[in-house]
Amino acid sequence: MTKILITGALGQIGTELIVPLNNQYGQKNIIISDINKNPKDIETNQYIDLDVTDIAKFENIVKTNEITHIIHNAAILSATGENNPELALKVNNQGFENALSISKEYGCTILSPSSIAVFGETTPKINTPDDTIMRPNTMYGITKLWNELLGEYYFNKWGVDYRALRYPGIISYKTKPGGGTTDYAIDIFHKAILNQTFNCFISSETLLPMMYMPDCVNATLDFMKVPNEQLKRRVYNVSSFEISPSILTTEIKKYYPNFKINYDIDYRQNIAENWPNSLDDSNARNDWNWSPKYNINLMSKDMIEKLKQIYEI
Repeated sequence: MTKILITGALGQIGTELIVPLNNQYGQKNIIISDINKNPKDIETNQYIDLDVTDIAKFENIVKTNEITHIIHNAAILSATGENNPELALKVNNQGFENALSISKEYGCTILSPSSIAVFGETTPKINTPDDTIMRPNTMYGITKLWNELLGEYYFNKWGVDYRALRYPGIISYKTKPGGGTTDYAIDIFHKAILNQTFNCFISSETLLPMMYMPDCVNATLDFMKVPNEQLKRRVYNVSSFEISPSILTTEIKKYYPNFKINYDIDYRQNIAENWPNSLDDSNARNDWNWSPKYNINLMSKDMIEKLKQIYEI
């Protein structure tokens, strides 16, 4: 029987994985965990408060609940990590090392998201391939690259079924911006809906790869179910479309012609400039039939419709 533990379950991606996982594997088989958060909106699943750097408690949860799969989402994101790099190093590295060690001991599959943050200023920026130069210059990117390398080592050395998707920026209407450099693409919709001017912290033409949350969820669920022998690599790029603040503003103005945006560039511009403009995810498409359903137009339409419902507008 498949029994899944989600760490960082109350973050942006984890929150939206819970219901589809419940539907596929049964609510009693999905255990959610996070640190010092109130799971008031997640009343149906077993919730356990977990600091992933506490290996004894982490291991006890896996052992006691006979966990077969760990979806390890617990991490400090890019912008937050630059403000507190020591915390990002501790949580992102030690937490992941604990997850890997426990997976090795108990034979768990471990699915842990990676990010475009693993790339750097010397990486080719257009159609960035899975295998290329990686010289990240943020603590978040450094830790995610370390996670990838360590996960691959555990697979090659001990056969641990480690899997990772390199996500682009993820856009979602359910969770508010949470410390990522690409979170401007979420906040901008909230400001448009509320008829407020948006102050953007990256420049108008900064192009970045993105994905709408429903595609992110589907990619995660599909990737988790691919037979191990079918995978030709442990880490895959996935992406849907590319946007910049100016492109997104043009799209939003189709619905809100008077929408206004100002630019107040900060340190996150330097982070964004070191990331790819677009990703080559052909390996994921070829190896396990990855295919996004949302483009910019469909994403924007759905974001606005869902946020209007939330704000009761």
